Formats: sequence, structure tokens, C-alpha cells
Amino acid sequence: MKKLKAYMFLLSVAIASTVFSSCKKDSTAIKTDLLYDVAVDGATATFTVKTTGVTGYKWDFGDGVTSTEANPSHTYPGKGKYVPTLTASVNGKATEASTVLRIAKTSPVKINDNSLDDWATVTKNVVTLGPKKGVFNNVKFDYDGNYVYMYAEMTGKKSDAVIFDFYVDSDNNAGTGLLTGTFPDGGYDILLEGQLLTAGLDIFYHNSPNQNAFSFDPQSIAEAYTVGTVKEEGGVVKFEVRIARGKLKGLTGSGLRIAIQAIKNDWSVVLGNAPDEGASSFFLDMSE
Repeated sequence: MKKLKAYMFLLSVAIASTVFSSCKKDSTAIKTDLLYDVAVDGATATFTVKTTGVTGYKWDFGDGVTSTEANPSHTYPGKGKYVPTLTASVNGKATEASTVLRIAKTSPVKINDNSLDDWATVTKNVVTLGPKKGVFNNVKFDYDGNYVYMYAEMTGKKSDAVIFDFYVDSDNNAGTGLLTGTFPDGGYDILLEGQLLTAGLDIFYHNSPNQNAFSFDPQSIAEAYTVGTVKEEGGVVKFEVRIARGKLKGLTGSGLRIAIQAIKNDWSVVLGNAPDEGASSFFLDMSE
């Protein structure tokens, strides 16, 4: 499973108290600070109280789960907005502090763990492969707030230096981008092309108002994609790729279409298609 960046909240809570005496009535604002950090990693939040003199911790994590630990960690059940609340005493004075956490959609995929086992739990976005799938045996996708992930199993080996064409309709809008007869229902504004497993990919943006014109401008975009684990066994090569959503135009939206061709390293023949040639490109719904 890949990691999202940790972030910090600094929360200050003030409570007012009225002080009475036998001679006169004074109104005095007594300030009680309750400071804590919240570090979020995926769906897990770790709470660290920074204020001294705190006793009687009572955490309500906002999803029906509570804790009396001083600095608890809690894993939320899924994407959503939660309001964790700490009730405690600071130097003997009762106070309460709340904040808002937004837990984004997470992925179990870890790109740098030298394993592909995490893909076994990804069962939703699996590409349907048809009679013209060729070398493709399995292709599936996952995503989170920062990345799109792809897993593929192909007949062959890494040293075949297969050329890949990734056609991406980043805004799911067939009215813009390249129209192809190979993969209908998409207007492909991004093309990732190259010998992914041996030399890498080049990145292109479609640059013509004519949607039938195969016209793309090359782009130099650092860290737009990362090849993760690659395994070879029994005449099959398995691999994973991570694409940074914030690096390519349009990938921060709620969905995209994508289709893949594998081509022999001398450009002489198409080796496979995912989805099938003539079938609609795969729609990755990222609205969660």
C-alpha cells in the first residue's frame, strides 16, 4: 500500500469562566489551551497531545469508536469526513477540543515493496479482455487521491522490450482529443508511449483541433510515472506502474478513460490490446 503525506493540525480552545467574590462580581476570561497534532497516513490517524498537565483523556473519533489513551491511533472505516473530539482536563479545568478530518480514498498498492501481492485485494477495476487481447492476460487499475495504479500480466519477458501505447482520455470527454477506431468512446488527449519496462515512456499531449489527426506535442514532465515491481515466471511478465495525477493535465478529475496497446519492439505488429480492439476504452471511475 502506498503512503499519503502526513499533515498537522494545531488546535487551540478557549473557555470562559466567571469568577465571583463576596465584595464584587468580576468577569474574567480564563484561557485553557489544548494542543495536539494529528498525523494521517491513509485511513489511520495518530493523535499526539502537546499540552502538559492533561488528565482524563476521552477521545471520540467521530465514527462511533472511543478511546481513553493519551495519544491513540485510529483507523477509520473508509473515505469520509469525521470530527474527532477530545474531552480532558487541563490543570484541573475541563475542556473539549474538536477538529475535522477528511479521509480520502486509499489504495492497498505499495509501489516500492518488491511485491505484487497487494494487487490480490484489488478486484473492482479489472479490464475485460476479448479475443484480440493478444499478450495481455490480466490488466487492472486502482487509484487514490494522488495516483493512478496499473497492474498487468503479459505473455513474454521483460527483455522483449515491448513498446506500449497508453491512450488516456483524462477528462472523459470524447469531444476533445484524438478519436481512434481502435478504442472508441474516448477523446484521447494524453499519449504515453515507449518501451516501459526497459527504456521508459515518452509523454505527449494532443495538439490539434482535428480529432482525427494523430498530432501530439512531446512533454517533459519529471516524476509523472514510476515503474514498481516487475516479476518474470513461467513465460509471463507481471508489473505495476504508478501515474502521478497531479503531473498530467486532467487527471485530478472524477474519472478517465484509458486503453493500452502492446507493440513489437520493431513496430512491425500489434501484440495485444486492453480492452479489446473495437471495444470501448476502460473507464476508471474516480468519484469516490
